[in-house]
Amino acid sequence: MNRSKVIFVSLLVTLLVPIFFFIDHDKDNEVSELIVYCAAGMRVPMERIANQYENSYNTKIRLQFAGSGTLLGNIEASKIGDLYLAADTSYLVIAKQKGLSNESVPVCSLMAGLIVKKGNPLNINSLNELIKNDDCRIILANPEAASIGKFTKKVLSASGHWELLSSKAIVMKPTVNEVANDIKLNSADVGFAWDAIANQYAELDFVTLPEFESKKKSVTIGILNSTKNPSASLKFARYVTSKDRGQKVFAEEGYTIIEGDEWSESPEILLYTGAMLTPAIRQRIAEFESREGVSIQLVPNGCGVLVSQMKAGARPDAYFSCDISFMDDVSELFDSPTNVSSNDMVILVKNEMRGTIGSLSDLTKPNIRVGTAHPEKSALGALTVRLLDHLKINVNNNKLLDSATGDFLVNQLRAGSLDAVIVYRSNALANSSTLNDAFIVDIDEPMAVAIQPFAIGANSNHKSLMMRLLDALTENESKLDFLKYGFKWEIKS
Repeated sequence: MNRSKVIFVSLLVTLLVPIFFFIDHDKDNEVSELIVYCAAGMRVPMERIANQYENSYNTKIRLQFAGSGTLLGNIEASKIGDLYLAADTSYLVIAKQKGLSNESVPVCSLMAGLIVKKGNPLNINSLNELIKNDDCRIILANPEAASIGKFTKKVLSASGHWELLSSKAIVMKPTVNEVANDIKLNSADVGFAWDAIANQYAELDFVTLPEFESKKKSVTIGILNSTKNPSASLKFARYVTSKDRGQKVFAEEGYTIIEGDEWSESPEILLYTGAMLTPAIRQRIAEFESREGVSIQLVPNGCGVLVSQMKAGARPDAYFSCDISFMDDVSELFDSPTNVSSNDMVILVKNEMRGTIGSLSDLTKPNIRVGTAHPEKSALGALTVRLLDHLKINVNNNKLLDSATGDFLVNQLRAGSLDAVIVYRSNALANSSTLNDAFIVDIDEPMAVAIQPFAIGANSNHKSLMMRLLDALTENESKLDFLKYGFKWEIKS
């Protein structure tokens, strides 16, 4: 090979290598297929939804249909797949207990009852009529394979009808669809099925039963721990459960939908939080954003400031308040709150004042430079005023600073501007080096505590997403973060 050819080949390789690596990298990150284990009773809407999603996002949705119980067994055996849509939430509970899934999203609700030929020719309208009719061919779904079978057995066992009805059944089928098909084909006269299944057959009618009417079941879709791409799986789960995408299809097919989120390929969330919560939630928020493929605009500030913004018209998707009192001020804007943690108020004192300051009353001594939070801009300030008024302690002559947040007070103390500040314990522990310069004096008073509630915006378009955020902020790893920064845990297990 002559010199010019060598130079040409070298240049060609130089150009192609980065292109090769660029293309390879794209393929690694491209999600070409998701495997979805789907309860057989959801076949009709899910096939439509999968087709819509494939056309919109160039991702193949491979649906595997069977009874919910059969699917769970397959998932456990194979440890392969991305999502699991069960016709009964109890299967997702079992999946979580087995370490197969964590998150789940509600899709719709189902009611069980009798499914009969059009016009109900045998006039079966109750369990007793069904039992008395010896000529009626009864078909059931297998309790070990199908959610409708498991649920039917549970309800009828409680009512005392299961043993007799199951003994009269001519056959047990692995899916609810096969129950409906056998009746349609005149292989049986009556069976137990979900209301939505009957809606899909023009040849069949659904008969409601009082034993089932008050016991509706929730259909949920769970993200499997075996998924290689949680963000892509969660994106599809959000699509399935969004009110203007997947749930629209479910409603058209006769299913009773549960309030879903508004669809967004990459949701943007506005989250208001009390500033003192930031150290405890920062990592979990970042992890949630990455896993869910969403963007969270975190707005930490004094809760008085946040409340003022909300009263002026701001509408966050969720609000994590410093204290119940500052949640109560805007309660009409939110759904019922969940108390997550509590935080003690303490006195943080610079080391040079050791032996001089050991209680709240010592803050009234001459020449003590005191800092407190602003009573209108922060929950900490309002609680401090309430506490000092209750104890009849007046520190105003020594107070040099009112701040909207406790962390600013800590910074001013460490900078040498103050001798003592009243803050939350989490403020004092937010930076591990703070206790090199200062020490904590506990306040042994029942009023010296704040409780932190989390609430979802009443008008948020992403309530389901916010429920998963709350779940993420209250799981065990998050609990350890809160405890690390001096919070106490209020969630009841």
